[in-house]
Amino acid sequence: MTQTRPAITGTKLWLSLALRMGSFALALLWPSGTWWWPEAWAVIAIWSAYAAMMFPFLLRHDPALLAERMKASPIQKGQKTWDKVLSVLMFAVGILVYIVPGFDVMLFGWSEPLPVWVEVSAMVLHVPCLLFLAWVTRENPHLSRVVKIDTAGGHRVITTGPYALVRHPMYVAVIILVFAVPVALGSRYALIPAAMMVAILLVRTALEDRTLHAELPGYPAYAKKTRFRLIPGIW
Repeated sequence: MTQTRPAITGTKLWLSLALRMGSFALALLWPSGTWWWPEAWAVIAIWSAYAAMMFPFLLRHDPALLAERMKASPIQKGQKTWDKVLSVLMFAVGILVYIVPGFDVMLFGWSEPLPVWVEVSAMVLHVPCLLFLAWVTRENPHLSRVVKIDTAGGHRVITTGPYALVRHPMYVAVIILVFAVPVALGSRYALIPAAMMVAILLVRTALEDRTLHAELPGYPAYAKKTRFRLIPGIW
């Protein structure tokens, strides 16, 4: 593959990681009005461990992909127009998924508390989902945060690993995690923006699949072999 994306240095990597996880922690904890929220710290620790594992791995094995994945803006060059709209919507709704639990669970107590075993189960569910995401990331060097056909970067169809099971495996894990985060934090109200996020992701999956059919050589043949987008036997 021809690497046209800028690589990233080790120093920039760790600074970016610290900034991202610090922002994530702030989004969860600031609305709660307290630093003492064990469930939030557990979620922060899980996601920090995943990032601390994946970022150095990509820095060694595919720094161009790492640079692509670390782009924070929901709007990028070469991105499909419809995806710019969806990406901005997902960005806004995603913020709600993170900030609502603090208001809900800790500050105002809107929700009835969830059973501890439900929260713990949601935290445990993070582990296989994040490992699955790591597998997807390892398998696909074209895993951009936005929908675009990277012809300059040698964009090709990936058919191995999780892509032999469904055509959009990353979205499978993301959808589960979008629901797992509010549940792990004990927030029923945060499930509302989580459901909105999943609805947007389903629309994006369909439109992305249509784009790949039309513009990525070899994708129609792959789609005939791997028939389902997200759930084998269903869709």
